[in-house]
Amino acid sequence: MMKSIILLSGGLDSTVNFCKALRESQVICALTFDYGQRASSNEVMASQKICAHYKVPHQVIRLDWLKHITHTALVNEEKELPKLNSSQLDDFEKTTKSAESVWVPNRNGVFISIAASFAESLKADQVVVGFNAEEAVTFPDNSADFIKRINSALELSTLSHPKIVCYTQNLNKREIVQLGQELKAPFDLMWSCYRAGKAMCGTCESCMRFYRAISLSSPDLIGGSILLDSPVKPGND
Repeated sequence: MMKSIILLSGGLDSTVNFCKALRESQVICALTFDYGQRASSNEVMASQKICAHYKVPHQVIRLDWLKHITHTALVNEEKELPKLNSSQLDDFEKTTKSAESVWVPNRNGVFISIAASFAESLKADQVVVGFNAEEAVTFPDNSADFIKRINSALELSTLSHPKIVCYTQNLNKREIVQLGQELKAPFDLMWSCYRAGKAMCGTCESCMRFYRAISLSSPDLIGGSILLDSPVKPGND
């Protein structure tokens, strides 16, 4: 059986990919990165709970240096996070500006390079990431082309040649929610918000995409969890 290492943030995309990898391979480790992002504590906690639920080893990797060179709103709390309403989520100009506001220098490139080192050391065949077609429009490091190119680079930078794999690469958020339901993913343990807190804010772009996907596919998921506690419910602007 293939052996996998998971890049896990505790959000929708990475958790559903984690659950799919559990079906398709032997998951030997999940990695969560703390690079000073606003939601780092919640992401780490969510990832720990998800890994505990499935009895998978989990490791948190601190990247303090990345925090120090990142000046966008995802890390710098003096800057305001962009806000979009549901009608703007498919507006290329507005979402491009939103992406620029939360961009972290070479974040996915750094994460994958570190994970590839783990994969080579632990003899894993693949590194599973949580990307999606919806956000790849404005985040090029979420795209299929990015995965293709970085896999080519890993053929030269590693001896064992682990592959980067994403089971949701061609899916939008709604389809990922549906896949998550099929896989019985623990939606109540997820954290898909740019902010930290007791409940997801419901107003950042990450929340808006998550809630739109829920409202379009599975509104019955709301109840007794972080979804119920959020100040903004699916379908609201």
